[in-house]
Amino acid sequence: MKFRHYLETIAGVDVYPMISLIIFFTFFAGLTVWAFRANKKYINEVKNLPLDNDIN
Repeated sequence: MKFRHYLETIAGVDVYPMISLIIFFTFFAGLTVWAFRANKKYINEVKNLPLDNDIN
């Protein structure tokens, strides 16, 4: 038996790919909006963290 056969026996299985696509798109769009609207000073500070030699 193939895996597809098992999926066909689940009621409403056709909704799951659409839900996962919506979740992914919403997250990706939100992250893109945040990246463009974020404070540039904060972005530069976080960007330089791995290179910062000051130990607090």
